[in-house]
Amino acid sequence: MKLILAALFGIVVAAASATAHELRPAFLEMIETAPDTYGVLWKVPALGEARLSIDVVLPDTCEETGPRTVSDTGAGLSSRWPVRCDGGLAGHTIAVEGLVATYTDVLVRIENADGTTQSARLTNDKPGFLVVASPSAWNTAGAYFLLGLEHILFGFDHLLFVLALLLLIRDLRTLVETITAFTIAHSITLAFAALGWASVPQPPVEAAIALSIVVVASEIIRASRGRTDLSIRYPWLIAFLFGLLHGFGFGGALRDIGLPQVDVPLALFTFNLGVEAGQLVFVAVVILLMAAVRLATGARLRWARAATAYGIGGIAAFWFVERLASF
Repeated sequence: MKLILAALFGIVVAAASATAHELRPAFLEMIETAPDTYGVLWKVPALGEARLSIDVVLPDTCEETGPRTVSDTGAGLSSRWPVRCDGGLAGHTIAVEGLVATYTDVLVRIENADGTTQSARLTNDKPGFLVVASPSAWNTAGAYFLLGLEHILFGFDHLLFVLALLLLIRDLRTLVETITAFTIAHSITLAFAALGWASVPQPPVEAAIALSIVVVASEIIRASRGRTDLSIRYPWLIAFLFGLLHGFGFGGALRDIGLPQVDVPLALFTFNLGVEAGQLVFVAVVILLMAAVRLATGARLRWARAATAYGIGGIAAFWFVERLASF
């Protein structure tokens, strides 16, 4: 019993030590507007006035042909400028200087005049990539899938919400219904937010997500005291309603990263697929952990559930107040 409590609290403490959505990738897009001429878009995450010290390193054959225009997007700084690269970009390396000293990824997208695109994901151990002459859609799919996977695995508020749902649920059928409802709901609002069909300010969404965790944590405690109401009998209903809210959080992050202009459906689908893959990995790990400890000790988890729920609720309440104060 002590093991399960320690393990679950380990997850909770890890969540408490980080602010949700810390992993905000930078975004570099180069669109060929004329032979060997490109328009560059460079988005760098920032926290207040603190900007990440990273910058684009283009091939030696490229030179800037106009001034840079810089704007504050709220989530970072966005720069645009034109460049000319003699002979094009194929066969040359694009890199990001300073990336090795950060935990930030960079999503790169190259669009040629013939409509072909290439996407790549740069990391601190792989800060550059080689532009190929004939890119495939798999480049985009792989890059956005990994972004979705990382976003959920480092999105501690979303993971804490899923953990709370797992503690609330007592049988496999209800678990499947609940996870399915959450998936459907956040997929809907993720698409709406990322495509610009629905616009919701991000700070209130983040505060409301924290509040949703508090609500589910309180339901766990109510259930441990033998109380039963609609939300406890049908947790999929809570998952669906709050899933709509969490989808706006996912969509806002994806909108900040940037969607390609041509292969939007593919990027959106694979990003969401990555989110789902990360969510399922997390669910599987927690279920296996709980099952293993139950088999090893033969103990019931009622009091451990309640104790963990208090920890989850306390962290989420802190996030809620912190996010309200940042409005």
